[in-house]
Amino acid sequence: MIHLIRTSKPRHTLAAALLASLLVIGSPGCSRDEDRSPSSGDFLPNTLTEAEREAGWVLLFNGRDFTGWRGLGRDTVPDGHWEIDDGAIKKVPSGEVPLQEDGQPLEGGDLMTVEAYQDFEFSFEWRISRAGNSGIKYNVSEELSTSQPPGYAALGFEFQVLDDDEHPDAKADPTHTAGALYDLIAPQGKALKPVGEYNSSRIVFRGLHGEHWLNGVKVLEFDLETAEMKEHLARSKYHGIPGFADKRKGYIVLQDHTDAVWFRSLKLRRLGNF
Repeated sequence: MIHLIRTSKPRHTLAAALLASLLVIGSPGCSRDEDRSPSSGDFLPNTLTEAEREAGWVLLFNGRDFTGWRGLGRDTVPDGHWEIDDGAIKKVPSGEVPLQEDGQPLEGGDLMTVEAYQDFEFSFEWRISRAGNSGIKYNVSEELSTSQPPGYAALGFEFQVLDDDEHPDAKADPTHTAGALYDLIAPQGKALKPVGEYNSSRIVFRGLHGEHWLNGVKVLEFDLETAEMKEHLARSKYHGIPGFADKRKGYIVLQDHTDAVWFRSLKLRRLGNF
């Protein structure tokens, strides 16, 4: 519920400002100055306002437990990989474990939504540990993911989560920096919060069109099945995986990538009839 504070401003001015703010909350494709995704405001973490509920937003994380989540390829949350910490889902640092060539744990323990989504707008907040690396994946097929080694790591488009200042990936490849469509498209015009502070982010995925937003700025967009996207895929680590870029009703996944990372205010609204 939104509470008005007593002020000397005329009532009609307050009413107009309130109406304008409600009209733009969560609207995809808006400009930088108009971005009002749920995680961009001064709301309590892991809560929905009345306006958000009316706009169709739902919470994917209640701030207390793993209701609505399970391990990819598993029926439960993988032991020792994840915990609830101060109202956030925290990836427990893996320590000295066998790793893949790209730095992911050899066995893996990715955390996925119980429900799958096709056309949606997804808003979330994240903070990364110093020199940390993680990501959020979407358009994920569990069947495709578990058919490729390792069995518990998702294959899907990835919103990269990274400490750009201290992780070597940021210097090696701009498509590996925070906000990127990992290994495919680099972000543009972004501004990151310092390590230890929460960044607000948003993914819009409707039809064949996708967008990544970071701290109120649309940092990239793409369209599947275009010549440009096919070129990106051909140069990427995904080029030899049949069906990787097919649009589907897929899962949203929090990546198990060794380093500590925190996710909160995970909110989603379906777009269209999906």
